[in-house]
Amino acid sequence: MARKRPTAEDLIDRAEINDVLMDYAIGIDSRDWARYRAIFTDEVELDFSSWSGNPAAPMAAEDWVAGVRNTLSGFDGTQHMLMNSVIELDGDRANVTLYMNAHHYLNIEGAHNMHSIGGYYTHRMIRTANGWLSEACKLTVSWESGDRALFAIAADRWAAQSDTAGS
Repeated sequence: MARKRPTAEDLIDRAEINDVLMDYAIGIDSRDWARYRAIFTDEVELDFSSWSGNPAAPMAAEDWVAGVRNTLSGFDGTQHMLMNSVIELDGDRANVTLYMNAHHYLNIEGAHNMHSIGGYYTHRMIRTANGWLSEACKLTVSWESGDRALFAIAADRWAAQSDTAGS
C-alpha cells in the first residue's frame, strides 16, 4: 500500500497527538490527575467493555478521572506503556490506535502482587483551541495476567487513606 508523503503540518500534528497520549500514561503513573484530565474533552465517550463488561457510554471527563484516581491511587505502583501508535489524520480530527501494556503493583503484607494487561487503545481525537484532545477512548484487552481482585483491594486502600486524610 502506497502511503501519501506527510506534510510538515502532518508531522507536527502527529507529534502533538503523541505528546497528549503520553500524558495519558504519565498522568496516571505519576498520579498527576490534572495532567491526565487535560487530555480529554469535557465529555468523553469511554468504552472499556473488554475489561469491565460495561457498555460504552459518554461521561464527564471529571467523573472519569475521579474514578481512575480512586481505582489506581491505592496501588504501590503502576506503569502504563503506550507504543506503536498509528495516527490517521483527517483535518481537525484523528483516529489513533496504539498498543498498551499496563502493570499494577500492590504490596500486601510483604507479598509482591501484580496484575498486568496488554492490548490497545483507540482514541478519537479532535483539534480544539487548547490543542488536540481525546473525545473518545476505547480499550481492547488482548491478554491479562495476575489477580483482578487487586483492583478492589487498591481501591479500598485508597478510600481508607482518603478517609483518614479527611478526618
